[in-house]
Amino acid sequence: MNVSGAVAEGFEPVREAFVRNFEMLGDRGAAVAVYRDGHKVVDLWGGTRDVDGGAGAADGAPWEQGTAQIVRSATKGVAAAALLLLHQRGELDLDAPVGAYWPEYKAAGKERTLVRHLLAHRAGVPVLDRPLTPAEAADPDLGAAAVAAQAPAWEPGTDHGYHAQTYSWLTGELVRRITGRTIGEWIADEITGPVGADLWLGLPQAQRARVGRVGQVDAPAQSGALRTRPKPAVVAAYADPDSLTRRAFAAITPLPDENDPAYRAAALPASNGIATADGLARFYASLIGEVAGGVRLLRPETVELARGEQSSGPDRVLVVNTRFGLGPMLHGAASPLLSPTSFGHPGRGGALGLADPESGVAFGYVTNGFRTSVTADPRAQALLRAVRTALAAGR
Repeated sequence: MNVSGAVAEGFEPVREAFVRNFEMLGDRGAAVAVYRDGHKVVDLWGGTRDVDGGAGAADGAPWEQGTAQIVRSATKGVAAAALLLLHQRGELDLDAPVGAYWPEYKAAGKERTLVRHLLAHRAGVPVLDRPLTPAEAADPDLGAAAVAAQAPAWEPGTDHGYHAQTYSWLTGELVRRITGRTIGEWIADEITGPVGADLWLGLPQAQRARVGRVGQVDAPAQSGALRTRPKPAVVAAYADPDSLTRRAFAAITPLPDENDPAYRAAALPASNGIATADGLARFYASLIGEVAGGVRLLRPETVELARGEQSSGPDRVLVVNTRFGLGPMLHGAASPLLSPTSFGHPGRGGALGLADPESGVAFGYVTNGFRTSVTADPRAQALLRAVRTALAAGR
């Protein structure tokens, strides 16, 4: 495997782990980036740009520096940061009812839903009684109207469950009501532009050629990775079409074609952000400190607010124990991050972005091959272990 890029002295274990991901864990095309104290210390890429090897090419077009991929739910961390930044600027009260900004949301028993409930997956609306088609989901007006009319599955604020798809319209409509801009426009203007991060919510046509094809891939039979069996309750939840689990992920039905240019051009902050590994890591670096050539987005007190635990324990949708702050996932058994002080968000079956204020590390991993894992992909976990090894050796 021809791996390109560079690592700073002391971070060689990350390169070794990245190579093993191709040799042992079946990566087709991927990239990883790590920042420490605002400076890039890992920037690696390898494999093919497209999961299927590229059309008409014997070996496939290579992954290049700057190749981007869809990162699925890793986008949720960016959406949450938009709301946190609006709070930091005094434009959004986290303890205000959502209906104070979005009056239509007060319908069907949701009048007491607070903004913080929405951020922490406590809003009670992970499902839609009538799922949206991919075309409908891409229309922010239709998506917002659907969640505003939806009756909650539990009393808002009393429990938590992963809002797999509906997080798009919950966060997107709040940003639009407050700023008058779509969430994709606002993130481009206020986050990724100032930071200098290659990360888009609503892929511009000019960037299409940089983005590879993604798809589902199976883990190698002899990967050497520890195999764990999901709990029977998890298996049953995913098998039951009436469960909150199945219905939450099916809030868009049928599932969108993630390689469709129209889907990529839409702005669905729960699921369809597109980023380079460097863009994802650079975004997280900007949350916890100044980043070289960019800015710091969040003040220290806002970071502490973001990673303060809001939800913990059995997740009514994922049927495992999860932990959430005000938007980001927090370190736990179901979603291991770099350390207990880390916060970030995985993308189902692959991508991961996070920041760790204690070590000053920000991490981004993107891939074109998605697995069945939801919150803890083995390839991303192998890279995190290597980062821990590098940090420990450098102390």
